[in-house]
Amino acid sequence: MADSNAITGLRLPRGARVGLLGGSFDPAHEGHVHITREALKRFGLDRVVWLVSPGNPLKPRGPAPLEDRLAEARALVDDPRVTISDAEARLGTRYTSQTLARLCGRHSEVRFVWLMGADNLRQLHRWDNWRAIMDRVPVGVLARPGDRMSAQTSVAARVYARARLPQAASHLLPLMAAPAWCFLNVPMMAVSSTEIRAGGGGGAKR
Repeated sequence: MADSNAITGLRLPRGARVGLLGGSFDPAHEGHVHITREALKRFGLDRVVWLVSPGNPLKPRGPAPLEDRLAEARALVDDPRVTISDAEARLGTRYTSQTLARLCGRHSEVRFVWLMGADNLRQLHRWDNWRAIMDRVPVGVLARPGDRMSAQTSVAARVYARARLPQAASHLLPLMAAPAWCFLNVPMMAVSSTEIRAGGGGGAKR
């Protein structure tokens, strides 16, 4: 375990229920905090790790420097249950499927749940080795503005329809064997990293 802590930079207790929220966080904002709090409560998680990505392969424009984004995120979050992490940079991974494989290998006693907004479920089939994500850990999906219906009829939702957990049983998700996923309708906060960079607000996308 000591080697795992050193390599990933994460100290995760054995048996902990840990949500993983990945993204560029360029910049981190209250929308990220909002869905993190909802995930902790509704999925029965012990903690959530923000995996601040060195770069998003699906985005043509590179993000701000990693150290700046990490510092901004840490300044924003005041909750001991939330960890701001550069694990992807430490592990040398750029794709979620790779990151999960490494983290699950290094922290095999932890119950990980991958967290994503409904907008990402809608396009999940475009992600590298996306089925490996669904098959490795339970996935918690949180509704965002404009993506509720399209996400629930997406390629991933259709392929894994039988693995869907009812919203009323969301607290059981960390205990489920993959594939398992749960779609939550949560109170929405219209904040967008894209529009913050442009000087506006709205649209809760990471």
